[in-house]
Amino acid sequence: MNEPQLVAALRSAGCVFAEEEARLLLDEASSPAELMTWTARRMAGEPLEQVVGWASFAGLRIAVDPGVFVPRRRGELVIEVAAREPAEVVVDLCCGSGALGAAFAARQPEAEVYGADCDPVAVACARRNLPPERVFAGDLFDALPDHLRERVDLLLVNAPYVPTDAISTMPREARDHEHRVALDGGSDGLDVQRRVAVGARDWLRPGGRVVIETGRAQAERTAALLASAGFDTTVDLDDDIGGTAVTGRR
Repeated sequence: MNEPQLVAALRSAGCVFAEEEARLLLDEASSPAELMTWTARRMAGEPLEQVVGWASFAGLRIAVDPGVFVPRRRGELVIEVAAREPAEVVVDLCCGSGALGAAFAARQPEAEVYGADCDPVAVACARRNLPPERVFAGDLFDALPDHLRERVDLLLVNAPYVPTDAISTMPREARDHEHRVALDGGSDGLDVQRRVAVGARDWLRPGGRVVIETGRAQAERTAALLASAGFDTTVDLDDDIGGTAVTGRR
């Protein structure tokens, strides 16, 4: 299959950026057979990043396995905000692929970065992007080793924040190919964030920060959750990438 044929096939399947995707598939496939397999998967709606096995995020190539949440560019705002200050001990909570933790480690290589997620598939993937012995499986803070309690300088959080009823309106790449646990934030999208806000103080050192990605329409409520848990809060927006990040400082 040559490039014009591949572009036409992808476009017929509804791929908006068919030219760019075709070039990536051609560059990454190791054989014509793999190219055909990958093209069929992409045309069936699987995210391109899961097909080729990686996503571009904050200048890094992040390994992404089938079913795992694909890092979005809007999440780079969390890194921009978090990296304004040094941090020695960092936890990427609800880490998915570990993209936030890996991106922060690239900015501050001296940082001791950990990851945690409740999805075992995501944990296995994150262990490819972060030091594997520092990635833990479990429900939020229950996953973390006790020696981190009150030692964490920075919590990076991309908890699921899509309201349950809105999942059906998401692009098929997300709703059909990313595990629901990575998307579903409950009736108002804030269920997991509530639990993060309540539990974070026990793990952060005095002056430590939590930086949470959230939806633009949810930013005030996310900040209110952190404020009610005793945090001083700020909200950062980036219209260019559609990012919203809420910071709480203990």
